[in-house]
Amino acid sequence: MQVSHTRSALSVSFDEPNIVGSAGLVPVMELARESGLHSLAGRQLTVPTDKGANAGAKVSALVAGMCAGADSIEDMAILRHGAMKRLFNACYAPSTLGSFLRSFTFGHVRQLDAVASRFLAGLADRAPLLGAPAAADSDPGLVFVDVDDTIIEVHGYQKQGSGYGYSGVRGLNALLATASTADTAPVILGQRLRKGSAGSPRGASRFVSEALSTLKRMPPAAGTRVLVRADSAFYGHPTVAAALTAGADVSVTVRMDKAVKAAIATIDDKTWTGIKYPQAIFDEDTGTWTSKAEVAEVPFTAFTSRKKAERIPGRLVVRKIPELNPKHGHGQPTLFDSHRFHAFFTTTDPEVLDTVAADATHRQHAIIEQVNADLKDSALAHLPSGHFWANSAWLACAVMAYNLTRAAGILAAGTFTQARTGTIRAKLVAVPARIASSARRIRIRLPESWPWQQSFERLFTAIRPPPKTA
Repeated sequence: MQVSHTRSALSVSFDEPNIVGSAGLVPVMELARESGLHSLAGRQLTVPTDKGANAGAKVSALVAGMCAGADSIEDMAILRHGAMKRLFNACYAPSTLGSFLRSFTFGHVRQLDAVASRFLAGLADRAPLLGAPAAADSDPGLVFVDVDDTIIEVHGYQKQGSGYGYSGVRGLNALLATASTADTAPVILGQRLRKGSAGSPRGASRFVSEALSTLKRMPPAAGTRVLVRADSAFYGHPTVAAALTAGADVSVTVRMDKAVKAAIATIDDKTWTGIKYPQAIFDEDTGTWTSKAEVAEVPFTAFTSRKKAERIPGRLVVRKIPELNPKHGHGQPTLFDSHRFHAFFTTTDPEVLDTVAADATHRQHAIIEQVNADLKDSALAHLPSGHFWANSAWLACAVMAYNLTRAAGILAAGTFTQARTGTIRAKLVAVPARIASSARRIRIRLPESWPWQQSFERLFTAIRPPPKTA
């Protein structure tokens, strides 16, 4: 059997006017409205000409499309299928949204960054993004702020600002800051798109200051201890000093320079402590771990090459791991076991985080890599425009969609509290439903066999305007 039509003559259309493929957008966008997304964007953005008209509705449409799984301008057509126009107004065409993004300049991107910051605070007022407030007589715990950058791969030479950075991949560099606690999944405090060849610490000091300012506006972060974690690319006086000035502690991986090596050489062999590491064995008699990895610490003053007022005292925590593949010279084997050392500088109080706890806490900085993966699995699979500032605005909208999805998962409770945003999107947002309307109301009929019915109902119930105070 052979197809009787040429490829150019084939087309697919969706002509059912009462079906939607993303019924979960109804409670999600209601949450966005109650958190101020539409009003904030309409008030803050001043994009000129007719392209910038109804900025609040257009930003909301971009965020809605990303929550539903759109990763390009063309994918924004998901907002116009079936009965979507009966559920939402201002379902813009992809070309309209593309023209809106291409009208952005640097100033407009900064305005959208302000929208994202205030929108996150609005979400935190309606969903416990960083957990419920602790009792007055209990320890509120630490809030972890992780800073890292990632390369978003692009193709072709028409992308403004694209280049080859430290990864050897052609792309653009996105700088992110996330906030999390020991019991909550991370949300994104701030974002910044940079050219692909930009170094990791470029502009990081101001970025960290802005991220910590955003955190202070989020409950219950006010008054809690904050720990900024970063890798060795951000080990520099401007970034560390910015975190300390904002009232946070730091835990930053250091580079193995002469000062660090000299400090490690002063550690007494008897002070090394075994830690829970791959293939570790717990000795019940001694209550310690028998492990190939050990940790120790030594007092350390960072940035001694600067003037005395700018030097920062703290602790150098070192993890020692056996070198599995030692480099022998001229075929001569080593007489003693060689080790690799991983050190980080921290200003935390030893009574709050001892040596072992500080090491375990610092290694959890890798949680930000999950955020990078979630973004690249959704809206940041592509940077759709050839214009740099349009892509910067796209990144800001992607971050707002991520935080909105995260808040919706928390309100839905159950397994969605710490689920990946891709899981929330697939099981709570991209839900097919039939729309039945009458003169007074619209009914959304979900599949009867849908297993997450209760989570969807909890999400609907939780989204209510906060009570007005006198």
